[in-house]
Amino acid sequence: MGFKDVFLQHPERRYIMFGGGGGVGKTTFSAAAAYWLASQGKKVLVFSVDPQASLTDIFKRDIFGKGPVEIMKNLWAQEIDADKHIRAYQQEIRQKILDMYGLPAVPEEIENYIQAASAEPAMEESAMFDAVVDVVMQGDYDYYIYDLVPLGHALYYLSMAKVYDEWINKVTKLREEMREYEEMVSRIRREKVTEQDQILQELLYIKNRINTSAGILTDKMKTAFFFVVIPEAGVINDTQKAAKLFAQFDVPLSGYLVNRVIPHELLDKNIPEYLRHRIAMQDQNLHGVRTALGDQVMAMVPEMERDVTGLPAIEKLANIMFA
Repeated sequence: MGFKDVFLQHPERRYIMFGGGGGVGKTTFSAAAAYWLASQGKKVLVFSVDPQASLTDIFKRDIFGKGPVEIMKNLWAQEIDADKHIRAYQQEIRQKILDMYGLPAVPEEIENYIQAASAEPAMEESAMFDAVVDVVMQGDYDYYIYDLVPLGHALYYLSMAKVYDEWINKVTKLREEMREYEEMVSRIRREKVTEQDQILQELLYIKNRINTSAGILTDKMKTAFFFVVIPEAGVINDTQKAAKLFAQFDVPLSGYLVNRVIPHELLDKNIPEYLRHRIAMQDQNLHGVRTALGDQVMAMVPEMERDVTGLPAIEKLANIMFA
C-alpha cells in the first residue's frame, strides 16, 4: 500500500501527524500532504508546534503567531507562538486570583511566583500542548496536519498527558473527599451547602482538555502517524527506537516515509566519486530499511534539486509523495 492509499482507504483519519528527528523533512512533508488534500477539495489546516519550524519559509507567507492563515483555496497554515500562550496563561492566572479572592491587584509575592513558574523549561512545552488542544477541539477543518516537534519533545507531549491525568485524578479525588466533608459539616451546622468548588472544577476542566488531546493522538480510527526518515543509519536506528516508545503510548503508527534519496540515474552521469560513495551508502541503508520495515514504507522521496519553498515546489513534492 502506498502513501496515497492510506488517505483513500481511510477517509475517517482526519488527524495526520509527521514525526521524526530534526532536519528530516517533517515540515516539508506536512505542507505537501496538506496541499494535496486541499487540492482534493478537503478543508485542511496544517500547523506547527515546533518553535524552530519553518512553515513561514515553506509557504513564503508571514504566518507566525497570526492564527490560521489562508494559503490557497481549502488550505490554512498556522505556526503557534508559545510565548503568546504563556503570556495569556499568566494573565488568566492573575484574573482567577483576583476573582476568587476579591483583590484589587495581584500581590507582589504571587506575581513573582507567576513569573518564576513561566521561566521553567517545561512551560513552553505546556503552552504548546495547550495550544494544540485549542486547535483540535474547535473542529473547523476536515483534516488537521500536525508538524510535530523532534522525537524527544513529541514523546514529552505524550507522556505529559498521562502524567497530568494521573496527577489530576489523585488531586480530584482528594478535593472530592474534602468537599464531602465540608458538606457534611455544613449540614450538621444547618448551614447552606458548600458552594461549587472552583478549584475542583478547574482541575476537571484541565483533565478534560488533556484527555481530549491525548485521545486524538492515540485514536486508531481517526489518527494516522507517519515517521519521516532519511537513508542514514543513525537516523534509521533512532527512529526505530522511537517507534517502540511511541507504541507504549498507543500511538497508531501508519508507516514510514523515506526522504532525500539520491536518484540512481546520477550513476550514469559524470558525477564526483564522493557522490557515488554516498549512493552506495544509501543503497546499503535502504536495504536495511526494506528488511526491517518492509511494507510499512509508504513512499521513497528523492533528494530535491533545491529547497521546497513556494506552492509550485510544494505541488511537485506532493505529486511525488502521492504518486
